[in-house]
Amino acid sequence: MKVHCVSLGCPKNRVDTEVMLGDALGAGHELVAEPDGAEVIVVNTCGFIGEAKEESVDAILDMARYKTEGACRKLIVTGCLTQRYPTEIAEEIPEIDQIFGSGDVRKIAAALGPGAVERRIDVAAEPSYLYDAATSRVVSGGAYTAYVKIAEGCDRPCAFCIIPKLRGAQRSRRPDDVVAEVEALVARGVREVNLVAQDLTKYGDDLAERPTLAGLLRRIARVRGLKWVRLHYAYPTAVTDELIQVIAEEPAVVKYLDVPLQHIDDRVLKLMRRGHTARRAHELVERLRRAIPDIVIRTTFLVGHPGETDASFRRLGDFVREAGLDRVGVFTFSSEEGTVSAGLPEAVPAAEARRRRTALLRLQRGISKAKQKAMVGRELEVLVEGVSDESEYLLQGRWAGQAPEIDGCVYLADGEARAGDFVRARVTTTADYDLAASIVDVSMPWTRRRLPVVA
Repeated sequence: MKVHCVSLGCPKNRVDTEVMLGDALGAGHELVAEPDGAEVIVVNTCGFIGEAKEESVDAILDMARYKTEGACRKLIVTGCLTQRYPTEIAEEIPEIDQIFGSGDVRKIAAALGPGAVERRIDVAAEPSYLYDAATSRVVSGGAYTAYVKIAEGCDRPCAFCIIPKLRGAQRSRRPDDVVAEVEALVARGVREVNLVAQDLTKYGDDLAERPTLAGLLRRIARVRGLKWVRLHYAYPTAVTDELIQVIAEEPAVVKYLDVPLQHIDDRVLKLMRRGHTARRAHELVERLRRAIPDIVIRTTFLVGHPGETDASFRRLGDFVREAGLDRVGVFTFSSEEGTVSAGLPEAVPAAEARRRRTALLRLQRGISKAKQKAMVGRELEVLVEGVSDESEYLLQGRWAGQAPEIDGCVYLADGEARAGDFVRARVTTTADYDLAASIVDVSMPWTRRRLPVVA
């Protein structure tokens, strides 16, 4: 069967998609890049907030067209949206042949096989699946970078979040298993590993031996041949001194931390059930910068949560202005049924929440622009990703302070390199989030023997 897959949502969902593709390929099916020639189309959905749900439904409807206009004989939908609304999705979109949930990753291959039992809705009530190092994966994106999910699910009680109901309880992989996967990826040419989980810092709490993220990170950082390892989604109250020390000491650990603060007003944080105060957030930023002066800190804020007053929002703006964080994402509150926040009083009108988001992003844009300008003349190590989308005469890559797909890029001129090369480059000009630089030296020529020429 020719199989095409659409993956939506976060990198954790992407890993699930890669496992599905690995199973399909292992069963002898062919993976195709475009839906028009596919006999089976799989849509792996996101159902985290309203916008994500709308995007998922639109994608399903778009793929459903190929059952009448293309070669598609079977449409399979899986992921967080169908975990949450399996019956409703089945009733609203009759073109769907089978529906699986977020924990049903391994059911895809069986659904493609001959004589498959075709229960239209087959969603596990409590997601429990967790992949391991022996699981086949088709790593998407560049051959030099990969996501590694070290845990699944979440036990945090955040009032606004539906993830524990969509993904189940915290389930951590054992350290030896994670290290084995990283070693296998590096042996295949991967040089950048991005560790992901709903909450990295809770890693190991559910295992009898109680391994820590810091201990796991130090082991991964010492895998021979791994150039960069990056952390995503560290909970503010659980960033330990030991973890900070490992980030500071290990050369392979990029000096970058994604730590969602969500807000800075104490009353709003309490309503969100975040378990920390504004003081804790200030102290965390200070600890990180004291131990790692050049660290890049990324965070996200949620505006428009019930109980967020004008004064609350001003305090958030003051913090953004004073802290001068490197990367800031802003979301507006989405009232999700089944969450505590959905039943709270003092709702903020949607238009006002959007206005606050725009204002906060405008404020951060000015901060980012100033930080970018300060980088002119600085030499950076850049991972080359390929020819630029902007011009065939430029290459495109990222420095350690830019995570894949979310933090901008570095446009490279005045030299040649191949996808997967690490080059030294001097920054010449800047934009709000991107950099332009001239190649000074190709510092990792080993990739020339492994990867195709892109320039």
